[in-house]
Amino acid sequence: MIIDCHGHYTTAPAQHETWRKEQLSAFADGRPSPAYPTITDDEIRESIEQNQLRLLRERGADMTIFSPRASAMGHHLGDERVSGEWTRACNDLIARVAGLFPDTFIGVGQLPQSPGAGLKASVAELERCVLELGFVGCNLNPDPSGGMWTSPPLTDRYWYPVYEKMCELDVPAMVHVSASANPNFHATGAHYINADTTAFMQFIQGDLFADFPDLRLVIPHGGGAVPYHWGRYRGLADMLKKPRLTEHVMRNVSFDTCVYHQPGINLLFEVIDVGSILFGSEMVGAVRGIDPETGHHFDDTKRYVDAAGLDEAGAAAVYSGNARRVYPRLDQALRARGL
Repeated sequence: MIIDCHGHYTTAPAQHETWRKEQLSAFADGRPSPAYPTITDDEIRESIEQNQLRLLRERGADMTIFSPRASAMGHHLGDERVSGEWTRACNDLIARVAGLFPDTFIGVGQLPQSPGAGLKASVAELERCVLELGFVGCNLNPDPSGGMWTSPPLTDRYWYPVYEKMCELDVPAMVHVSASANPNFHATGAHYINADTTAFMQFIQGDLFADFPDLRLVIPHGGGAVPYHWGRYRGLADMLKKPRLTEHVMRNVSFDTCVYHQPGINLLFEVIDVGSILFGSEMVGAVRGIDPETGHHFDDTKRYVDAAGLDEAGAAAVYSGNARRVYPRLDQALRARGL
């Protein structure tokens, strides 16, 4: 079985995005949010069948861990109330996708974060997503300010209520930022990779996993710049008098394979232990074109992993086993189906 750990609903029906614009406009005008529009099952089916489901089948994967569009989480827009309304609408839509295609999609939720706000609402929404919607994890934005980095580091106790609930529910989080409001940082080309790398360095500097030994986090996009600069981070950990990275961070952190060229994937597997890598593509997502050098889509990451020379056990871990370990509620759901 091949499980893609990183998929977003980037093709949601137009009414969903239109409502978001109207919601933000109402907020700016001091008016209540409009009623959420009707979206039919057929509209959801069409949006999935012609996009993610078609590509999943064409590329040879079986299941996607599916969440709302990351760049549209927009935690820096509106306020905590607005974020809560938008988050609930997005998560409910993911639940409907998973309900219509239960063999192919399983949900992960966004959280109603907002700059300067506490995390009580995020804890409540995480619990709703897992216990009521059947989700297997969440996406955690380390920078809800949209590139201004006004929140404490991920190792700060500010974040502990979410970590405590994650451990209670036995679900992981993917550390994933949203859109950039900072003109210095292109969203998917800079802000995403900056955040991945920043999160990893924060984990080195802190002692988060001493407090939460069972906490599981996924850093997407191949771990940002970390694999390429692995020696730098090993050296910094040593200078900071921290244990080796394999003990201090990597027991609790995994990377995905959202790296869009063969040399990058090869480097990832040369540097990072195969037990800490989950197959992911992020399609349909940040990079949607065809690579003129290969004739294949940039985000067809299974081609790169297939060509990376993994042995049978390594391939099984990356394509399925690691995801089932990091997302135990996914494993439970699959076992209940006899898989």
